[in-house]
Amino acid sequence: MSKVRQHILTRLSTASAAISGDVLAQELGISRAAIWKHMDALRKQGADIQSHVGQGYQLCSDFFNASTLQAQCAKHHCIGKHIQHFDSLDSSNREAMRQAEAGAEEGTVIFTDKQSAGRGRLGRTWHTAGDALALSIILRPPLSPEKVPQLSLLTAVALQQALSQYCHDIRIKWPNDLLINGAKVSGILTEMRAEPGLVHAVIVGIGINIKAPEEGWPSDISQTVSDLQSCHKQPISRLQCASSVLKSMEQWYSTYLNHGFAPIRDAWWQAHAASGQKVRVHDGQSYIEGIAQALDDDGALLLTTHHGNQRIISGELELLEAQAA
Repeated sequence: MSKVRQHILTRLSTASAAISGDVLAQELGISRAAIWKHMDALRKQGADIQSHVGQGYQLCSDFFNASTLQAQCAKHHCIGKHIQHFDSLDSSNREAMRQAEAGAEEGTVIFTDKQSAGRGRLGRTWHTAGDALALSIILRPPLSPEKVPQLSLLTAVALQQALSQYCHDIRIKWPNDLLINGAKVSGILTEMRAEPGLVHAVIVGIGINIKAPEEGWPSDISQTVSDLQSCHKQPISRLQCASSVLKSMEQWYSTYLNHGFAPIRDAWWQAHAASGQKVRVHDGQSYIEGIAQALDDDGALLLTTHHGNQRIISGELELLEAQAA
């Protein structure tokens, strides 16, 4: 997309009222006739731009555009300095990994509207359904491989804070799901390329259910799911939601690099749905019940059980007290 059209979209998407063609023409140093041609081209690309006599142009519906989003991240030091938007991919994580292996810069973000092979934790399919956000972020942190799980917890904290503007009841479920009243609204999948003692790249994949699909959720989803708009009761802009997520990721990643994991751990525990509650964890072989007492430095969940304290490093968690309510 040309810089002229990027400028027009950025101005229209951030304006609270219509902007006149004269103002845009003066800002860009081109004629009003040229502005009209660019508006027509943007409409053909899907932008809902309306003209108001005596007022100017106005963007009347959400139009997700990488250039506009990147402009909103211009002051970021890392996350969102380079943003790409695809109509369709096999998987945003796979594309991000391909680009990471080809030398893409840290902070590059890949968005896609559709995924043919989206993945979640434990090999599950992740459906990019309805007005969802699917994105992957390339990170190159100065970490040893064993500390990479901390980035999933960081991402959960960033998402919980970014999405709380739409629903105050969003909570984290260990290790990295986000819930609204017990129903999943967002998930995280972190993958890495590393060798002993050295991380080359970490891909943080994020899926967020913005609005439920009109035809209903896919039948093969086994979990109870929800969406932000059902809670917010108002339309949600994918563009502004994405901007909030990247801003929160920028802030928390900077905090992590400068101050370590302690601030992440504290914020995560405060937002965890099962802090101090009875839970059951399936580790792939057996079930372990206990009280969730703390989060360890490596991201393990510490449970107090009938057999003493146990560290849970992986598994599927159930909130037993929430079920009984």
